[in-house]
Amino acid sequence: MKDLLLITPPFTQLNTPYPATAYIKGFLNTKNISSFQIDLGIEVILQLFSRKGLHKIFSENISLHLISENSQRIFSLKDEYIKTVDQVISFLQGKNPTLARQICSMNFLPEASRFNQLDDMEFAFGNMGLQDKAKHLSTLYLEDLSDFIVEAVDSDFGFSRYAERLGKSANSFDELYLKITGNKTFIDEITLEILDEKLKIVQPKLVCFSVPFPGNLYSAFRCAKLIKEKYPHIKTAMGGGFPNTELREIKDKRVFEFFDFITLDDGEVPLELLCENLDKRENLEFKRTFLLENEEVVYINNSKRHDYKQADIGTPDYTDLQLDQYISVIEIANPMHSLWSDGRWNKLTMAHGCYWGKCTFCDISLDYIKIYEPISAKILVDRMEELIAQTGETGFHFVDEAAPPALMREVALEILRRNLVVTWWTNIRFEKSFTRDLCFLLKLSGCVAVSGGLEVASDRLLKLIDKGISVEQVAKVTRNFTEAGIMIHAYLMYGYPTQTVQETIDSLEMVRQLFEMGILQSGFWHQFAMTAHSPVGLNPEEFGVTPLKQEIVFANNDIDFTDRTGIDHGKFSFGLKKSLFNYMHGINFEIPLQDWFDFKIPRTTVHPDYIHDCLLEEDDFTFKPNSKILFLAKNVIAENRLKKKKQTEYPYTKITVHLKTNVVSIDLEPGHAEWLMKMMKENYVDQSQKITLQQLKTQFENTSENFELFWFSKPIQQLKENGVILSL
Repeated sequence: MKDLLLITPPFTQLNTPYPATAYIKGFLNTKNISSFQIDLGIEVILQLFSRKGLHKIFSENISLHLISENSQRIFSLKDEYIKTVDQVISFLQGKNPTLARQICSMNFLPEASRFNQLDDMEFAFGNMGLQDKAKHLSTLYLEDLSDFIVEAVDSDFGFSRYAERLGKSANSFDELYLKITGNKTFIDEITLEILDEKLKIVQPKLVCFSVPFPGNLYSAFRCAKLIKEKYPHIKTAMGGGFPNTELREIKDKRVFEFFDFITLDDGEVPLELLCENLDKRENLEFKRTFLLENEEVVYINNSKRHDYKQADIGTPDYTDLQLDQYISVIEIANPMHSLWSDGRWNKLTMAHGCYWGKCTFCDISLDYIKIYEPISAKILVDRMEELIAQTGETGFHFVDEAAPPALMREVALEILRRNLVVTWWTNIRFEKSFTRDLCFLLKLSGCVAVSGGLEVASDRLLKLIDKGISVEQVAKVTRNFTEAGIMIHAYLMYGYPTQTVQETIDSLEMVRQLFEMGILQSGFWHQFAMTAHSPVGLNPEEFGVTPLKQEIVFANNDIDFTDRTGIDHGKFSFGLKKSLFNYMHGINFEIPLQDWFDFKIPRTTVHPDYIHDCLLEEDDFTFKPNSKILFLAKNVIAENRLKKKKQTEYPYTKITVHLKTNVVSIDLEPGHAEWLMKMMKENYVDQSQKITLQQLKTQFENTSENFELFWFSKPIQQLKENGVILSL
């Protein structure tokens, strides 16, 4: 028996738990409040994609003459799917690696329309290992089954969403209410059966649903309905990303037939108060909570209790979640793109909110963006070590709005200081502070990838967005990351207010060049959406758009609008995404942009060498006295030698540094060599205090002259270029 049951309703991710309930459970542990958490999504998926589940699917009353030829093929091969599904799922869980050879033999899995792309993808398999190729083929196999389910059994199904359209911009609750109170779907039956079993075991006083996305909303209501009907003594609450952004103006009291409480923004204090209220009848306190009072929806925020600092909310706790049951899938053969679906990642944040907080398309008026609070590097790496001990996983995804470069640097140094071996990635802004040396340091600490918003690759529109970057800056930063061996994904946008057709095509050309130069590995185009809590949504007239407002009684975030340009931006979607798919696989850069579209587009005005020319720059010999200097080698080999020039012998010292993948040798005057080796030992990466360039200069000039001549000499430049010396 537990006080709370924390639920992530179907569906979010297949490969790793969505972290919200783990964060809340970690906080509840600090308050000695007992809880149990479940990810209903993965549990439903595993029941659905099993011998028993597929047998039930194919036993449904399916009218074969009403479904497509593709679905008829899948149905005719049903015995093959039922025979192989358990083995495929086991393989994707990492439990049956030898099956990869069978899968890659190309006569093991039944194949339907999803496999048609293989002819176009054959080139990619040369870049993929056996296991990855088998994961990709297994993913196509599951997607074929998903297509069949959507067409023949449950049209609302999706691997990372369920009935998503009902939650998107649902200003009215009517359609969702009809669906909730109507007949159960095939997926509902599985979901509710699992939930009922958990409720009997856990026997909670309060069930809390974390609803991050529109695609989780319907299932959350369906589950809450079961609780209200079968266990009316149990209280229900909803929090998470969806209510935080969409339900801030809720008025429809029918919502509270299913939920007793809806909380907004950071959930720790609101939830703590709800727990305290379970045993109280008067003097009830609430924090940012909607509830029904006298048959009216009311918002109560009468508690004076402050939200907790990020350092005090505890380490996320993944206990109860079936971590070994998640499945890794690879949708397309792109190593960067697969990070979202392949592998188990412990999820953490470096900072609450966004340190930039200016982008005009973003919800910068809401607390989850507006309130910026970083966590110390020491606490972060402490939490990383705790999670490694708890989960056995050393992979981390920092799910920040934008991780601060200075904190990333400190986290990297702390990881190196502790000799931790971890793999991590995060979301960033393409800041100029991501220098070559910082990127190299991040790579050394285990960073393998970053994702960031390039948005509209147009300097005029980037300025209008208040992004604080330029296309040239993005090119230099992505080059720095790529040269350090860190992959980059770019979030791309089209249809921003006042964007012209010419700017859309020029933006595509910028993206093409970034991929062709090899400094961008992955991307995704999305069409601009005007949200109620962004500067564009709050002041649409300043951006040349006219909102089409409706009465809000339920959800309010995405707002329909008309743009004064009158351009139908949606027609560019297919061409932008098709070209990007090709670029992500390193092909068809030579195809004219016109060929991606089935309508006439203008020629690009971007010079064909624009990105190339952005990367042409002189070596930086600027003396930056406040730079922190880091030495990444201390055990060097020194040999004193003599050099003959005419009749004179000159002593010199040959210093050899053995790096992981290469060897660097330089020749220095003996005095300079002795001083440098001393500095390397005293200022190695494991030291907590870092020496500055000015301090280094002072020490050097105690015994020698002209530090700048030494520091910018060819031998020292060689050490810098190979990452032996970093300037941060």
